[in-house]
Amino acid sequence: MAAQSPLPYNRQNATASGIAADNASSIAGKVVLTTGVSPGGLGAQFVETIAKYKPTLLILAGRTPSKVQATAEKIKSDPASAGVETRVLALDLASQKQIREAAKEVLAYPENIDVVVNSAGVMAGPYKTTEEGIENQFGSNHIGHFLFTNLIMSKILASKNPRIVNVSSDGHRLGPVRFDDWNFQDGKAYDQWQAYGQSKASNILFTKALAQKLGSKGLRAYALHPGVTFGTSLGPGLGEADFAALKARDKEIGDPLGEDDASFDLKTLDECSATHVVAAFDPRLEDYNGAYLEDGNLSDNVKPTATNPEDVEKLWKLSEKLVGQTFQY
Repeated sequence: MAAQSPLPYNRQNATASGIAADNASSIAGKVVLTTGVSPGGLGAQFVETIAKYKPTLLILAGRTPSKVQATAEKIKSDPASAGVETRVLALDLASQKQIREAAKEVLAYPENIDVVVNSAGVMAGPYKTTEEGIENQFGSNHIGHFLFTNLIMSKILASKNPRIVNVSSDGHRLGPVRFDDWNFQDGKAYDQWQAYGQSKASNILFTKALAQKLGSKGLRAYALHPGVTFGTSLGPGLGEADFAALKARDKEIGDPLGEDDASFDLKTLDECSATHVVAAFDPRLEDYNGAYLEDGNLSDNVKPTATNPEDVEKLWKLSEKLVGQTFQY
């Protein structure tokens, strides 16, 4: 797809700082809500980068307000972004009760929301569940964002050119949505990487659903793979055995990363957050609603785990069931 792309950023080392400069006029004046903005992560890198280009308001959402406040303070302390207004929002994606409280807070804001970037995420680790008993990666990475985004949809649709960005991963290759057993037999059949794959495939299917259901109302939605970097809070505590299990899973599904001599192409935080900026602001994406992006560009590298058209609506219905609320547009 990249060969026909209107975007110039088809390269491994595209940077958020460079792309933000290119899209300064699209960033200026925007109200942007971003989840997962703890210091040192991709969400924080994204908001710190775009803050230099005069957005009206950055709503910084995260589970630990003190960490979110640290990102807000960094933005305020940078002379290039010192005048940008920030607002901290407590948002725990593993608690539907707290998500609903956060959504009520957002709905009471006087501003509409131009861009939502769902960047928060957890990766792998031992079996655990959300407050509602949903496997934590699926429950936090997808179900939590599904509920929060839909609850504040009126604020988003009131914007002139609204966008929703769902940060997925090439890791969606690791497993499809297990529609009949999303909880891995309550942990008895749990595989941390298949669970991660399920959650990331869900991000892509959710994006397609938003484009299909709300494209006619002006909404644009994009999913993306940011690339691989180490040292963020995405998967704390993961060790050699965990990554050996990842390689074994890739070998099992026949992915090239399962080969003995395979390795990840590592990126800096600036490079990993580049595609966030493209998806959130580049006007050349208007005609590509629902697209998947990587390396700062459109990509057709969506694996079979997230390509079944029927799964788009099937996941929407399952998600409604798990949050106990329907969202019809």
